[in-house]
Amino acid sequence: MQTKKRVLIMGAAGRDFHNFNTYYRNNNAYDVVAFTATQIPNIEGRKYPKSLAGELYPNGIPIYPEEELGKLIIEQKIDEVVFSYSDVSHEYVMHKASEVLTKGAHFTLLNSAITMLKSIKPIISVCAVRTGCGKSQTTERVAFILKSLGKKTVVVRHPMPYGNLEAQAVQRFANVDDLKKYDCTIGEQEEYERHISNGFIVYAGVDYEKILRQAETEADVIIWDGGNNDTPFFKPDIEIVVVDPHRPGHELRYHPDEVNFRRASVFVVNKVNTAKSENVEKILANIKKYNSAATVICANSPIAISDAQKIKGKRVVVVEDGPTLTHGEMKYGAGTIGAENAGASEIVDPKPYAVRSIKKTFEKYPFVEKILPAMGYGAHQMKDLEETINAMPVDAVIIGTPIDLSRIISINKPTVRVSYTLEETTKPDLLTIIKERLV
Repeated sequence: MQTKKRVLIMGAAGRDFHNFNTYYRNNNAYDVVAFTATQIPNIEGRKYPKSLAGELYPNGIPIYPEEELGKLIIEQKIDEVVFSYSDVSHEYVMHKASEVLTKGAHFTLLNSAITMLKSIKPIISVCAVRTGCGKSQTTERVAFILKSLGKKTVVVRHPMPYGNLEAQAVQRFANVDDLKKYDCTIGEQEEYERHISNGFIVYAGVDYEKILRQAETEADVIIWDGGNNDTPFFKPDIEIVVVDPHRPGHELRYHPDEVNFRRASVFVVNKVNTAKSENVEKILANIKKYNSAATVICANSPIAISDAQKIKGKRVVVVEDGPTLTHGEMKYGAGTIGAENAGASEIVDPKPYAVRSIKKTFEKYPFVEKILPAMGYGAHQMKDLEETINAMPVDAVIIGTPIDLSRIISINKPTVRVSYTLEETTKPDLLTIIKERLV
């Protein structure tokens, strides 16, 4: 009898579960012994439940902190380690590979194509090469185009299951109240609320085969709203990838961001109105060299400020999207540009006022300066964010996150929202491409 390979899957509550579900769950050649978890706080120490793990795993599968990787390989006699998370540098991946190989196990990267589920409905995927490129506004633009063409559109979002995995297997969001129903974190609400407010059904969860089949029953077209710069879980008919000229060269230095870059059928080179022209040219040169068959769209990212008078001449704190600043390594975002455009007298450094988990975030990401990342992966972290903001001696709070933070935490100062939209500047534009290829 052939001995099963003992497998450990390295993840961050997303791609890891999808790789298991699509490739390993019913595969008798493998025994998945454990998952490890990183990137997101407090997601280890759980168990992938038997209801999701399938008949081969009647006891479920334990999830450990990634810090225990080396010990687990030895103690659990692991044959193969599968790297299954995203938005990390190539150097980082190879450091992990070296650690695994040193402990005597194989190091594996699955071909993303074999985990892409096929749909009976057209799929448009929107992914990116780094966090904070402007993927959300691109997805929003695609959704409105489809709506204008009379297509019933459902958005399926890359997973963010940070709570009870069994309860989060298939999540359907039809209105804002559903965010509370599923006990969503700030990170989840940032990704779902905008689509819901625009009138689109959103799906997310853990088991994307079930999610896809349910979404197909109520959609003419499905948008895959990619997250953490992962590759699509569904096989796309149009594969859009957003590139950021504020970080030229990053599209070739991160995993699996470069896979997205090389796979794209359509590029959106975003933020050209605020990027240096030479950086835009570097991006275009890399596209020509590595994926010349793709269609290229250049786009502006105009900024909207809800009440500029509250900012002019004022001392402010700028709150930006957390992942964009942390593992996205952006030095600034929409809120910072809004503060400058509206004439704020000073952007106050939040570090001296940061408490508990927010303080730890600054310690972990020391390059984040003078901006407050909107970390909120649970009630405690939301409370820490609230306390940090309220302790700051400022006149106003600039909210550069995709959602209105004042709706979910109590802020004791005037707030101003700053947001981006997408404005294509070249032809063919997204409307033309969708009409030609899908309608």
